[in-house]
Amino acid sequence: MKVGVVTFPGTLDDVDAQRAVRIAGHEVVALWHGDHDLQGVDAVILPGGFSYGDYLRCGAISRFAPIMTDVIAGAQQGLPVLGICNGFQILVEAHLLPGGLLRNDHRKFICRDQTLRIENSSTAWTSSFEQGQEIVVPLKNGEGQYVADADTLARLEGEGRVVARYVDVNPNGSLNDIAGITNERGNVVGLMPHPEHAVEALTGAGTDGLGFFTSLAGVLA
Repeated sequence: MKVGVVTFPGTLDDVDAQRAVRIAGHEVVALWHGDHDLQGVDAVILPGGFSYGDYLRCGAISRFAPIMTDVIAGAQQGLPVLGICNGFQILVEAHLLPGGLLRNDHRKFICRDQTLRIENSSTAWTSSFEQGQEIVVPLKNGEGQYVADADTLARLEGEGRVVARYVDVNPNGSLNDIAGITNERGNVVGLMPHPEHAVEALTGAGTDGLGFFTSLAGVLA
């Protein structure tokens, strides 16, 4: 399977995401923000970082990058798309996912190993997990507080579209302890923590994040 990883100016975790894709057994395709070509990939990852320096608002400029025209069109046709951290912010700005991401409620950047509970194991990016499974992956963000209006929250909860939830501690003030959500179709997932940093024991973070990348095998087979 060919998985494209997009690099924007200011992206930090594209190489980590590429490595996670390879460890999961897929072929990596490097995609550039300024291109209008997805190069025939089967899935796309928008990695973390500070795209365009997070000027104006996190993800607000990168949402208009040329490559995003094709990512948005592909996502609307069922292309699996995963946005991690800054990638989640981009997906929200592109209106592929509802709600918004604000400054952490304690107004500080946070970096820690974070326990998550997988609430939806039927998406393109979570099928390798069991419903209710708890995993630990690194979290690092300054603007990771997920917010949405009451109707949107009720819809996400009622439709089972909360993908992952923070366990034991809410690190950034996200409503309903939400760490990640999906669209109605289940092909687009936004996740604030960083599973790409927990795919091999060598890093010391364990391998709990690998399931987000191996899940594609079932979808794309």
